[in-house]
Amino acid sequence: MLTIICDAPGKLSAIDRPKPARGEGEVLVKLRRIGVCGTDLHIFTGNQPYLSYPRVMGHELAATVEEAPPGSHLSPGDTVSIIPYISCGRCHACLKGKTNCCRTLGVLGVHRDGGMSEYLSLPQEFVLKADGLSLDQAAMVEFLAIGAHAAARARVEPGQKVLVTGAGPIGLAVAIFALLDGGDVTLLDGRTDRLDFARRHLGITSIVQLGAEDEAQLSTVTDGDFFDVVFDATGNPKAIERGFGFVGHGGTYVLVSIVSSDIAFSDPEFHKRETSLLGSRNATRVDFERVMQAMREGRIPAALVTHRMTLADVPERFPRLTDPAAGVVKALVEV
Repeated sequence: MLTIICDAPGKLSAIDRPKPARGEGEVLVKLRRIGVCGTDLHIFTGNQPYLSYPRVMGHELAATVEEAPPGSHLSPGDTVSIIPYISCGRCHACLKGKTNCCRTLGVLGVHRDGGMSEYLSLPQEFVLKADGLSLDQAAMVEFLAIGAHAAARARVEPGQKVLVTGAGPIGLAVAIFALLDGGDVTLLDGRTDRLDFARRHLGITSIVQLGAEDEAQLSTVTDGDFFDVVFDATGNPKAIERGFGFVGHGGTYVLVSIVSSDIAFSDPEFHKRETSLLGSRNATRVDFERVMQAMREGRIPAALVTHRMTLADVPERFPRLTDPAAGVVKALVEV
């Protein structure tokens, strides 16, 4: 089967691998769509701290079932979305339902080979039936679930002032679910194309561009109170540190992005505001199910997909996705 492997930063190869055999309790799936994530771009450019090369990328996955275990709720031909966070189910975090915090979590495409291939065999508990969803939609469930999980962590309430810093796919996913939860969302980013996209396709009218006057504009938006909830989706240590200053008194700061760095903040300001500081890691099955239901109800904009390529085209065309001038929001690989 055709498989795309990242041999080293900046180097992609098309190789032939044997089709996997279905293991006991596993589902053999044929990959049909692979979403390209910021993590994949970081792997390609050599900026992913939790990875060893070579690696098969790909964790935003839509597939159809080839073979399922006897008695499974899945049948050949079913459209499915994949939960790529392979958890043990036995550690303390898993037993509390926080499978996204599993002590031995292995993420497809990061800690283990992912789905930029033609077939995968996976434990059936990580294969979700995606009735009523297109293949494109099923491939986008994972990154949107990260946004749904972050909004749930913050417990966004109707009418709250919400700031999302970083208007990449994850930031947009957070904004979508903060909006669905009734938040009054403002978006902060340095790229005008991303902000324009959010205005046109997500209906976010409170837009602030990174610059010398951005803090004053954010103050004006909130009548000087700043925000009930701030989400960081920048992946930038300095931006994360700066974001503490945008949290209003009694507010919550949610770090969705992860950086290989220590983060510092002013303790007097942190205590004065009684800031709640939260990490938000990946997503759970509940988040995946929420996203799929929102898709069935037509509440997720289809315009999120901006670029496409075939699996065979990946070695040649993937590098172009790293160029900001390409205007990529979400690229899909078609198998």
